[in-house]
Amino acid sequence: MFFKKKQHNLKIDKSNIPNHIAIIMDGNGRWAAKRGMPRKAGHVAGASTFRKIADYCETIGVKYLTVYAFSTENWKRPEDEINSILNLLKEYLLEGYDRLSRDRIKVNILGDTSILSEELKKLIADITSMNKDNYNLVCNVAFNYGGKNEIVTAVNSFIKDNPGKALTEKDIAERLYTAGQPEPDLIIRTGGEIRISNFLLWQCAYSELWFTDVLWPDFTPELLDKAIIDYQHRIRKFGGVV
Repeated sequence: MFFKKKQHNLKIDKSNIPNHIAIIMDGNGRWAAKRGMPRKAGHVAGASTFRKIADYCETIGVKYLTVYAFSTENWKRPEDEINSILNLLKEYLLEGYDRLSRDRIKVNILGDTSILSEELKKLIADITSMNKDNYNLVCNVAFNYGGKNEIVTAVNSFIKDNPGKALTEKDIAERLYTAGQPEPDLIIRTGGEIRISNFLLWQCAYSELWFTDVLWPDFTPELLDKAIIDYQHRIRKFGGVV
């Protein structure tokens, strides 16, 4: 498959784990349709897979995990599907009080949360204030997120605070939702599509890309291992020469 290299029959090198993995979790609706189920059933299954993969990332030493849960374009979907996704976000946040504290996971919500309900906004504020200085894994959930909008918001924020001053790359990076975090080493997309879909457009400049036909609810830690092994056999030059 394009952008996906030959797999190596090796175990992951624990000394070369990607510091930051980002995942476009695609295929929930198609997974449900293949089984004659409503699309929201696919999102429920996908949420379960997300928890499993987040746990595995913490186990193998990934420090940052960013997942694309809901884009600014996804509001075009049927209302019952959107409501199902919002309810899943609420459930994840509610269960987080005990689990995140126990597992030392720091959660951030990337995106415009201003249009969400007051209940969800309060839950987000409560959860994102947990484990600020004591965590094993930072988990970024991109919700109502768009890469272009993130960059425009960052630029407008700088202009407002610094009228007449020329922008630098550092100025923009410091105002992104991911400010202070390393850029993704590896971006994975499930579901067979081969595109970025407005995800982390600024941050993905030198990320390694890995695509699979597997639908997100069927994604496993073993497949994550395959992506990481592929990543570990690539040479990252960052525009230079090896």
